[in-house]
This record gives sequence, structure tokens and C-alpha cells, in this order.
Amino acid sequence: FIMTELQRLYTQMLNNLEKGLNDLEKFEDGNASAGTRVRKNMQDIKNLAQLVRVEVQDKKNALAAF
Repeated sequence: FIMTELQRLYTQMLNNLEKGLNDLEKFEDGNASAGTRVRKNMQDIKNLAQLVRVEVQDKKNALAAF
């Protein structure tokens, strides 16, 4: 099974969300440095989401051009 770039980006976002749960729990238990890691992870997810949005829009535009 070969993943497309869009699938790879989406899967990476899901993986980041899952891996961030541990740090989120630590932050909620009072670990401030875990909060920094949560914020960084969320920024990474935001950037991946933007890449997904651009990729989808590009594909949509390419289909509309035909």
C-alpha cells in the first residue's frame, strides 16, 4: 500500500495528536514544561493542517481546470 502525500500528511497529524496526549496529561498534572511540548506539538499539527489544506486546494483546482 503506497501512501499519497496527502495521506502521509494526514497520518502524521493523527500521530502527533496521539503522541501529544501523554504530555497533555502531564501538563494537567502540573508539569509546566509538558505544556511547552503540547504547544509545540499543536503548532506542528497546525502547520501540517495547512499543508493538507493547500494540497487539497491544489488538487481541486487541477480537477476544475479540465
